Amino acid sequence: MALIDMQAITKVYTLGEETVAALDGVDLAIQRNEYVAVVGSSGSGKSTLMNILGCLDLPTAGVYRLNDTDVRDRDEDELSVIRNREIGFVFQSFNLLSRATALANVMQPLVYRKLSIAERRDRAFAALERVALANRADHLPNQLSGGQRQRVAIARALVTEPSIVLADEPTGNLDSETTHTIMGLFDQLHAEGQTLIIVTHEADIAARCARTVELLDGRVRADSHGPQVRATG
Repeated sequence: MALIDMQAITKVYTLGEETVAALDGVDLAIQRNEYVAVVGSSGSGKSTLMNILGCLDLPTAGVYRLNDTDVRDRDEDELSVIRNREIGFVFQSFNLLSRATALANVMQPLVYRKLSIAERRDRAFAALERVALANRADHLPNQLSGGQRQRVAIARALVTEPSIVLADEPTGNLDSETTHTIMGLFDQLHAEGQTLIIVTHEADIAARCARTVELLDGRVRADSHGPQVRATG
């Protein structure tokens, strides 16, 4: 059974008297431990698809099952539980709490779990160790480089042990050397069994993934599998 199963997903927005189909009949199945890039030009539907994949929005029509859970007709509280249990988010702008340490930022998603403070702290520290940043646990975001902040964000995404990590332009604010480091970390996570979906407009980032789904005008234009391209050096 697919971890993600989308059938005929449509998302329609009403703008005044005009209706716009941001997604128009998308079929998509993603298995566990896949490493998928979602690509497409501006207006292709990438962001809308990401929001639906991440249970941040619901489709107008179609079926979406995530880890055998039907997402349709869920209220916001139920969607919040699904997001916390199933999905780890990584954003281009990091979305870290500026006045909280790296450790406190990583602990944040665990607030909604019935865990003691000590257990939350232990899990968050282990997640920081996983991204080689345990030695920065007590640092604030403004004391970290862009790459370090993104690694904190990745640790925060991993701390709940999600079914999928969903990354939206995760290297968009990073230089080429730091991008190489972050993508190497994603490669490692995939090798360890993590399911990864990366929304990107960068061809070299998509080339690192084992599968590329290309959107055009709200539809899947191409869905290709191929060997991953590993950067050297």
